[in-house]
Amino acid sequence: MSTITRRIIPAIAIAGTMMLVATGCVAGENATADTDTDAAPAADAEWSSDTLSIDFATYNPLSLVVRDQGILEDILGDDVTVEWVQSAGSNKANELLRSGSVDVGSTAGSAALLARANGSPIQVIDIFSQPEWSAIVVGPDSDITSVEDLKGASVAATKGTDPYFFLLQALDEAGLSLSDVEVQNLQHADGRAALDGGSVDAWAGLDPIMAAAEVESGDTLVYRNVDFNTYGFLNATEDFLTEHPDLAQAVVDAYEQAREWALQNPEETAALLAKVAGIDVEVATTVIQERSNLDVSGIPGDDQLAVLEKIAPVLAESGDVQGGQASVDKALSSIVNDTFAKKAVGDE
Repeated sequence: MSTITRRIIPAIAIAGTMMLVATGCVAGENATADTDTDAAPAADAEWSSDTLSIDFATYNPLSLVVRDQGILEDILGDDVTVEWVQSAGSNKANELLRSGSVDVGSTAGSAALLARANGSPIQVIDIFSQPEWSAIVVGPDSDITSVEDLKGASVAATKGTDPYFFLLQALDEAGLSLSDVEVQNLQHADGRAALDGGSVDAWAGLDPIMAAAEVESGDTLVYRNVDFNTYGFLNATEDFLTEHPDLAQAVVDAYEQAREWALQNPEETAALLAKVAGIDVEVATTVIQERSNLDVSGIPGDDQLAVLEKIAPVLAESGDVQGGQASVDKALSSIVNDTFAKKAVGDE
């Protein structure tokens, strides 16, 4: 069980308060939980559901800490069963959220924006990292040394994820477009395998798989740009936030505890990532200490919107959004729900 210093109010108090909050929520495009903190908890309050489904992912180190240390189980007690589901990429997390297979899922900011722009009613409730987790990767013997050299090349990328949008931005900056390359839509691990096997010329990579490819295969990152990486978003659907705000608050509280522990214990966090991802601990250390930046405010807001606004035109022009720029703009105006993160850090 976790030895983290508890920074949350007792579980029964959260449950009581948030059940009352739920009665003040209005469903809809911009629905958010009521932030009235004066409401008193009911004497016989219980959690709003007896199950909570949440994802974990190797690209989200805090999820690994929450799961490994049983932080959520500790907060919720015996009355709520926590179901953990692994996400292989942002696209898979979005699929899980859309289908209702998870209540809370972790994606890149760009992937969350894409999903909402295409009608998935998700909102970001916490920021888990500000990573540099994507780059353009080539094999050790490749003649490709720049993005410009990708013209006419085959590139592996997972559509609907940050590496894919990283590729779009990199091509745009180099004066190229998607029509100048052949994109192979492969899941992240399969993209690395395709690169190592010689069936693609380049790969829009994702850590920690990318960091392992550098060490194990001698692959090279030929283009990096931290500004093209979007934040790590923790998302939930508006229905879940309206019907189960107590559980949403418990999740965000757990993430804030995990962040505090991870920042104080980077070596242990790297060891945990290495174990779950099946990579060398030195590779995991590079990911955690050099490319993850967990020391970022969990409250979603202007910083994340500024990054998303930069990629919005590229996203709209990609053909991946039904409704184009209008749908992207609408999603931008309603994707943030800072209620829970503000409560978790005491900034209400």
